[in-house]
Amino acid sequence: MTVRVLLADDQTLVREAFAMLVESACDMEVVGQAATGRQAVELAGATRPDLVVMDIRMPDLDGIEATRLIAADEDLADVRVLVLTTYDTDENIVDALRAGASGFLVKDTRPAELLDAIRTVAAGEALLSPGPTARLIERFLRSPSAPRTGGPECLSGREQEVLALVARGLNNTEIADALGLSPLTAKTHVSRIMGKLAARDRAQLVIVAYESGMVTPGSV
Repeated sequence: MTVRVLLADDQTLVREAFAMLVESACDMEVVGQAATGRQAVELAGATRPDLVVMDIRMPDLDGIEATRLIAADEDLADVRVLVLTTYDTDENIVDALRAGASGFLVKDTRPAELLDAIRTVAAGEALLSPGPTARLIERFLRSPSAPRTGGPECLSGREQEVLALVARGLNNTEIADALGLSPLTAKTHVSRIMGKLAARDRAQLVIVAYESGMVTPGSV
């Protein structure tokens, strides 16, 4: 299956470099490029990509608001957003979580990591490994406006084990290997957990795990 990617970044050289990299992968194609957040929203509606690589700081409409508009559009329910960030300077990343972002990408990431990140988030397998984002998630959870979901106390013991592994960035196959399950069983557990916790995606499962204390920033 080919992952259809929309690139949104106001820096032409960055955008073109990403486009060349994505097109070099045999399982991906670039379906559009946007220089502003508003263009990103419009192109998302026109091209229906699997994933939008979204810069935060863009003119006209920033990446956070563009992410919010895409996530709120029922016709774009299957479109996932991978946000570009620099961890030391982008304080708005917590707002991107609230807006509906499904993952994070460091802007100076290595090429192979970018492609892996696109595949991972587009497939809905997992949020990017929470280790590098631990400080940001911790700050997000301290915010009084952070969304609340159901707690893990409603989960079975096995489901709590699965949730802890999701929060550590493991995909379904890795969870299956860690717990001695089949990949299909692991996938079923994750789906049931999302249903019980009313979580939109695996990103929210990570938030629940941190919020409950099941996983702490120093433990990943």
